[in-house]
Amino acid sequence: MAKQRIEYIDAMRGLTMILVVYSHIFSFCLGDKDLGFNNILFLFRLPCFFFISGWLFEQVGCQWNNSSIRSTIRHKFMVQIVPTFIFLLLLAPPPLFFSRLGMTKGGYWFTFALFEFFVLCIFSERYLKKWGGVFALVISVLAYCYDVYYNRFFRDYGLMTDLMGFLSFATWRYYLFFYIGTWVKNHFETFIAWTNKVWVMLVAVIVFILIALNPQSEDVFLQYLIFSIGGILGMTLVFSAFRCFSSVVSRISPLKYIGTRTLDIYLLHYFFLPRFLLQYAPQLSVYDSRWLELLVGLAIALVVVGVCLLVSYVIRLSPFLGHYLFGVKYEKQQK
Repeated sequence: MAKQRIEYIDAMRGLTMILVVYSHIFSFCLGDKDLGFNNILFLFRLPCFFFISGWLFEQVGCQWNNSSIRSTIRHKFMVQIVPTFIFLLLLAPPPLFFSRLGMTKGGYWFTFALFEFFVLCIFSERYLKKWGGVFALVISVLAYCYDVYYNRFFRDYGLMTDLMGFLSFATWRYYLFFYIGTWVKNHFETFIAWTNKVWVMLVAVIVFILIALNPQSEDVFLQYLIFSIGGILGMTLVFSAFRCFSSVVSRISPLKYIGTRTLDIYLLHYFFLPRFLLQYAPQLSVYDSRWLELLVGLAIALVVVGVCLLVSYVIRLSPFLGHYLFGVKYEKQQK
C-alpha cells in the first residue's frame, strides 16, 4: 500500500525545489548568486529541504537490526546514489566525470549528502541513543569549520583531502537540520505546542529578520550561529506557515505536484538552465531592483521546472528508466 501523502509537506517541498532552481538561475545563468534576495533565501532554503527529508525518513524511531539497516541502505542507495552518478555521467562524461567527484559532485552533492545523512541517522539511532542531538551538532560544527579553514589548513593533505572531498564532508554541516527533522517527527506534539504559541513565533520572526538584515560576519563563531540559528528559525517558520495554512496550501495543485517530483527536477534541471542569459545579466543589473530580479528569476525558474516535469513524465513512461533514473518502484505502485 502506498504511503498517504501529506499535502502541505508536498507543497513545502515544491516551494523549496523552486527556490533551489531559482538560486541556480542567478548562480549559473545571471552570474551573481546574491541577486533577487537570494542571500536571504539562502538562510532557510537548504535547511528546509534537509528538515523535510529528516521528517519524512520513514524509519525514524524504529528498532534497527542488521536486516533493516541493509534493506534501508540498499533502498536509499538505489534512490539517491545510482541516479546521481548516472546523471553526473550524462552531464560530464569521462574523463571530465572523474574531476567532478569532489565536494560539489558537479552540482549533484545534495543527493549524495542526503544518502550519507540517512547512514549517519541510522548510526546515531542505533548506537548513540539520546546523544544523537550532540552528535549532529558536533558533526555540523566540524564540517562548517572544515569548509571555512579548508584553504588554510586542509588543502594539501593529499589522499585525506581527496577522501573528505569525495565524502562531501563540508556539506555535513546541514546534517543538523536533517536531525532536527527526525526529532520533530518523533516529538511532533511538543513541536506543535511550542510553535502554536504566538510569543514564540513572534520572537522567531524578529530574530530571523535581524539575522537576514545582517547575514555577514568575519568571526567564524558568529558565522556558524547565523548559519545554524538562521536555518533553524527559517525552516521552523516556513514549516509552521505551511502547516497552519494547510487548508489553503492543499488547493495549490501545481505546487503539490512539484513536491512529488523534487528528485526528478533536481537531477534534470542542470540540463535546462538557460546559461545563454549570462550575456544579458548587465542589462538586468542596470535597473538595480531586487524585486525585478525576483520576478525575472522566479519566472525563469518556473519555466525550467515546467520543462523538467515534462521530461520527467516522458522518462517515467519507461519502467526501466523510471526505476534507475528516479528510483521509482513500479511493482508497488501496481498493487
